[in-house]
Amino acid sequence: MGLIGKIRGVGRVAEPAPAAPERLPAGAGLGGSVQVRHVDAGSCNGCEIEIGQAFGPVYDGERHGVRLVASPRHADVLTVTGPVTVNMAGPLRKTFEAMPQPRLVVAVGDCARDCGMFAGGHGVHGPVGDVVPVDVQVPGCPPEPAAIVAALRGVSGR
Repeated sequence: MGLIGKIRGVGRVAEPAPAAPERLPAGAGLGGSVQVRHVDAGSCNGCEIEIGQAFGPVYDGERHGVRLVASPRHADVLTVTGPVTVNMAGPLRKTFEAMPQPRLVVAVGDCARDCGMFAGGHGVHGPVGDVVPVDVQVPGCPPEPAAIVAALRGVSGR
């Protein structure tokens, strides 16, 4: 068996896409590639580390057609981490409004969902859902990279 035979016998088998999240409005699912803009609305940086791992070589979110982009004008999905601080409420709204339609929001982590351990803090405005409409929530403190990739795969349909 030559080198070509060895190469052809090795490789990953594509996994079936997870079911689309139930909370998505009818027809809101994005088909194919998804461009993601991330906003840290006031987190402790734990979720950002896990998002970095989700797009790193082990979990490789890009192989499922999910890609991070630098501009909200190029994004289909907005991922938000942390409780929204008073100073980040305005910039988060502006980022959301700069995105083209259709657009979806994914709240990553317990703090984005319900402020977590920061609930009631004087600098905390509230959870992400109080500032922009949330379509998908990823629980965890911090959530595992596999859960983040699964949520984004569900949104993309891949």
